Amino acid sequence: MCRQHQHSSSDHKTKRSLSFGIQQQLAMESGIGRVAPLEAVLFDIDGTMAISDPFHHRATSEMLLKVGYNNGVPITPEFGMANMAGRSNEQIGRFLFPDWDQRRLDAFFAEKEALFARYAAEGLREIAGLTPLCRWAAGRGLRRAAVTNAPRANAELMISILGLSDFFSLVVTAEECGRSKPYPDPYLRALDLLGVSPDHALVFEDSTTGVQAGIAAGMPVVAIAEESREDKLLAVGATLVIRDYEDPKLWAALDKLDTTRPQAAAAETNGKLTQL
Repeated sequence: MCRQHQHSSSDHKTKRSLSFGIQQQLAMESGIGRVAPLEAVLFDIDGTMAISDPFHHRATSEMLLKVGYNNGVPITPEFGMANMAGRSNEQIGRFLFPDWDQRRLDAFFAEKEALFARYAAEGLREIAGLTPLCRWAAGRGLRRAAVTNAPRANAELMISILGLSDFFSLVVTAEECGRSKPYPDPYLRALDLLGVSPDHALVFEDSTTGVQAGIAAGMPVVAIAEESREDKLLAVGATLVIRDYEDPKLWAALDKLDTTRPQAAAAETNGKLTQL
C-alpha cells in the first residue's frame, strides 16, 4: 500500500509539474506573440549583450578599497549583483555613499568608469548567440536600440567592442532621461525616437530593474539569467528567462513571429553585419 501511495503521489507531482510547464509555455507564447508583427527590438547592454559584470566588479572594488568603504573589507560579487546590477551610477552612489555631495560622487564614478573602460577593452565578450540574434533582427528590417543605465561613453565603448556600432540606430542612456530604470522613461524615450508602439516591440534585459522598466513601458521582456536568478526575474514580470541567445526557448518563440519583410534598409544593414 505504501509503494502504491508513493507511486500515486509521484505521478500526481509529475502531472502537476507538466501542467505548470505547459502553463508557462502558453504564457510565454501569448506574451511574446502579442507583439506581432514585431517592429523593433530594444536591448540593455551590461549583462544582456556583454559579459561585463566581472569588469564592473573589479573596477568598483578597487575604488571602494581606495576610499576605505566597509572598513577596507572587499565587497563580494553577490553584493554587487544584489545592490548595483542594472542601476545607474546615481542610484549606486546614493546607496553606497548617502552622505557624499554630488561633486565627490562624480569624481568617484569618473575614475571608476575609466577603470571599467580599460578592463573591458582587454576582454569584453558577447553573450553566447548574440550575433545570430542580431542577424535575425537585421534580416527582418527591425528597428533597433540600446537602452541602458550606463554612461554614454561606456555604452558606446561596449557596443563598439562587440562590433555592433552599425547595428544600432539609437542609443538611449538614463542620464538623458528624467528617471532611470526601473522607471520606464529610457524605454519610452527609445520607442518615441524609433517611432514604434510598445505593442510591436520586444525588450531584452538581465536585471530586475531593467525588467521592471520594460514592463512598465508596456513591452514583453526576455531576460538573460542563470538558473539561480530566474525566479526573481519572473516575479517582476519577465515573459521568458533564457540562459543565453542560443536557448531553444527563445528561438521557438521568435519562430512564431513571422516578421520577414523584404526591405532595402534590411538588406543594407545585413551587408554591414557580414563581418560579424
